[in-house]
Amino acid sequence: MPERTLCVIKPNAVERRKIGAIVARFEDADMRIAALRMTTLRRDEAERFYAEHAGKPFFARLVAFMTSGPVVAMAIEGEGAVARCREIMGATDPAAAAPGTIRALFGANVTENAVHGSDSPASAAREIAFYFPEAN
Repeated sequence: MPERTLCVIKPNAVERRKIGAIVARFEDADMRIAALRMTTLRRDEAERFYAEHAGKPFFARLVAFMTSGPVVAMAIEGEGAVARCREIMGATDPAAAAPGTIRALFGANVTENAVHGSDSPASAAREIAFYFPEAN
């Protein structure tokens, strides 16, 4: 059975009209978009989604950014989806991301790095359930 992961296209990439280019990167890598939703997070939702970072110096800035405009959440599936999608996205810091990765191409800084991606199958299951509760 193919693995599933979550990718969220962040407000800066949505504003810059990079949704199609980002989706194409995953599809071109033979990954399947199993679910897709555009939404604007409320503050309480962003705080809940990023709860593991509560209390860290960047938390308030991250929540403010993630609620600043629409995001596009995607459940992506394929063999080794978590690792493959993280490779396609590139390093969290766009300055350190490999050339041609999503974050190298479309990210501005560590917070505004164009996309969020699940870091493990367990995180993927929790994060997919957050954006797609009807899938459970």
